[in-house]
Amino acid sequence: MKKSSRLSLALHALVHLSKQPEETMTSATLAQCLMTNPVVVRRVLGQLRAAGLVLSSKGHEGGWRLARGAEAISLFEVHAAMGENLLIRIGADAGEKGCGIVRAVNAMMGEFLDDAEALLAARLKRVSLAAIAATATPHPLYPLNGDHQHE
Repeated sequence: MKKSSRLSLALHALVHLSKQPEETMTSATLAQCLMTNPVVVRRVLGQLRAAGLVLSSKGHEGGWRLARGAEAISLFEVHAAMGENLLIRIGADAGEKGCGIVRAVNAMMGEFLDDAEALLAARLKRVSLAAIAATATPHPLYPLNGDHQHE
């Protein structure tokens, strides 16, 4: 299964934001924490903002922060904000008049994947961002205790 780097980046950024709920973090600071480019961070956070998960402000004290507490944000909401499938669909292209066997295999695999996706979605809905934050081990250069260096 292909890993989603956007979902991973989103969760990583949100955990950092959850550790300092009263402050904002700049895209540049988050990019350092996530070891990526600030443009990538802004794209991901823009999707999270559109979903109502983060807020942004401009100016000298501007930056990003959670729109609500980490305990009120489910992993499913973050996944949904990224607009990606939970599971990769598999199967051969049967075409419009393709092989009946391929269509039967695809239909059966589709049912299995639908079931698996429903189970995964239900689990993601039960787990909050706070659950990840509670188990996060800080990186020595970027501690998760609010001691981030802001520009």
